[in-house]
Amino acid sequence: MDMFAGKNEMNSMVGINPLMRLDYPDPDVIRVGDTYYMVSTTMHFMPGCEILGSYNLKDWEHVSFVYDRLDSTPGQCLEDGAHIYGKGMWAATLRYHKGEFYVIFVANDTRTTYLYRATDIRGPWRKSTIEGFYHDCSLLFDDDDRVYLAYGNKEIHIQELKKDLTGPLEGGLHRIAVVDEGHPGLGYEGCHFYKIKGKYYMFFIHSLRECWRRVEACFVADSVDGEFKGGDVFNDDRGYCGQGVAQGGIVDTPEGEWFAVMFQDSGAVGRIPILVPVDFEGDLPMFGREGKVPEYFDTPDGRPGYEYTPLVSGDDFKMNKEKYRLQSDGTVVSEADRLYGTFGLKSCWQFNHEPVLELTEMDCEAGTWSVCTDRLCSSLTQAPNTITQRMIYPRGTYEVLVDGQGLQIGDYAGIAALQGAWGMIALTRKADGYYVVMQNAVPEADGFGYAYKVAEHACCLIQNQEGKVRLGIRADFTEMKDTAVFGYEEEGEWHVHGPEHHLKFGLDHFTGCRVALFVYSAKQPGGRAAFADFVYQIEA
Repeated sequence: MDMFAGKNEMNSMVGINPLMRLDYPDPDVIRVGDTYYMVSTTMHFMPGCEILGSYNLKDWEHVSFVYDRLDSTPGQCLEDGAHIYGKGMWAATLRYHKGEFYVIFVANDTRTTYLYRATDIRGPWRKSTIEGFYHDCSLLFDDDDRVYLAYGNKEIHIQELKKDLTGPLEGGLHRIAVVDEGHPGLGYEGCHFYKIKGKYYMFFIHSLRECWRRVEACFVADSVDGEFKGGDVFNDDRGYCGQGVAQGGIVDTPEGEWFAVMFQDSGAVGRIPILVPVDFEGDLPMFGREGKVPEYFDTPDGRPGYEYTPLVSGDDFKMNKEKYRLQSDGTVVSEADRLYGTFGLKSCWQFNHEPVLELTEMDCEAGTWSVCTDRLCSSLTQAPNTITQRMIYPRGTYEVLVDGQGLQIGDYAGIAALQGAWGMIALTRKADGYYVVMQNAVPEADGFGYAYKVAEHACCLIQNQEGKVRLGIRADFTEMKDTAVFGYEEEGEWHVHGPEHHLKFGLDHFTGCRVALFVYSAKQPGGRAAFADFVYQIEA
């Protein structure tokens, strides 16, 4: 068996933790009728603020992106050397109230609080802003039509808003509800604010004081201006590397059962959602089964037999035009807005920062995705029009055919494991022909770190001088092993190329590792490359 061989995993009829084994951090979840919706942090990726849907809390599929572009700043567009790695949108609150959906989040590059509304979860979403900056906020519509945001870090505030949600209500409630007094590390944050059976509940994440481990806390009060009492309610790591499970929304089923969707740090692959049962027997809820995350769970299914569209996928870059109608300007309408919501690409893709669409082309007949360059870049992380998908736990292989006939000398086109400590394998063109090269970014110090040394390895002239080569990555995140091996195919055989690379989750990007397809020019702009037959293979 060669290094890129693997087997696909079949879904079980019983729910298994972790849920989708993909990077969906800071989840908030609601139920409308028989349908559950989840929103998650998407940081610098565009389109952004992804919403997933489920009928059973076990299987999830893409429903919509809240925005295509945010503010088109130089940083969001990767212009003039600027970027928004580690910034962008995060920790959104999702609510449904009187026939309308609400999403509120802050973006840490613009220091702005955004409000999006829609009558249909699939959009269109109407954009506005809320005066003020509300870290990790949670929205509560009270029974008396008053509206509140709970937010903050270590000090958790409650701010009453105007009814139109444009900003704080003059003379309205503004108070500190809970304080994580003297915490030396991560204090209370990631607030989720609810009113349940007449009582007001706040759920937070924080770390243990003596070591790094996420723990879930809950406080409850009889009134919004009353005393909130509580403490830690859940401390379990599933036996996984000491990484606690915490932060997320809670939701009830139509039958009255309660569940929390929280996340667990899982190394370089990111922060993965975990489903935890919740019981309300007293004022403070009980999480888990005997204080533990159950490996297996059973939840009511509102649509038995429903077939979910996978959250990650291979791509032949061919759209079924009979099923999905295209408008004259090339955009997709009807149900295809969901399935092809990334500017006409499959919705499992997101761009790394805002794209320059006029430099891209999808040829549905030929089955190719092409990108032309218009600027010089010194490394992978500056390349515009890079498309990405989340990598999967525990292992996966990713392959793509690169056609570099349009490359100019000094151009790179290939496939990467994208995060701060990135690694890539690419086709490049020199004066004497086409070469395969592997590069990686290695942290210069321990810890989360922001400084990397970029190294180039094994620049190899390929025998096939037609400018086409198949490139691949195998990533292994088992028990936070976090390694990637790169290779290329020649005459039907795969060759490992370059050293094994150690991936690493860092605060500089603050996202899980992604597989990325990229093109960039290091010497002169105007080069072009095409990608075909992308394979995403999950290994058990």
